[in-house]
Amino acid sequence: MRIWRTHWTRGPVAAEGTVLVSVTDFTGRARDFPAIYKAGMDLRRAWPDMEGAVGLWLWASPGRRRTGSVSVWRGEADLLRFVGWKPHVAIMRRFRDRGTLVSHTWETDDFAPPTTWARAEELLTGTRRPPLTATSGGRSG
Repeated sequence: MRIWRTHWTRGPVAAEGTVLVSVTDFTGRARDFPAIYKAGMDLRRAWPDMEGAVGLWLWASPGRRRTGSVSVWRGEADLLRFVGWKPHVAIMRRFRDRGTLVSHTWETDDFAPPTTWARAEELLTGTRRPPLTATSGGRSG
């Protein structure tokens, strides 16, 4: 599976100590991808000011109709604050019936962007087993 990704977008927080990595994987219809891409890019513009964010990549595998993010957070409370952030909630509501969302999280105390991206890519391509904290969303057509 070929994965395209954006460059690393830094958040306002330095990676010190243990951080939380979140990988999202949305599979949907090809016709929805332009709108999903725009929504992701809109959220990405806010990243330098996102409370608790260390950084972010957006990724896509258009041939497989998959897209998502790899985000790094100071901790779970920061990720949950983002998940409940009004612009994020609006996007999730807009696209919730258009595909399947799976997410994975793990903690690491030795964060390095190249290592984190490699682990996320292995997870997305199926060459690494998901961590125990994987969750999945609903599916509709």
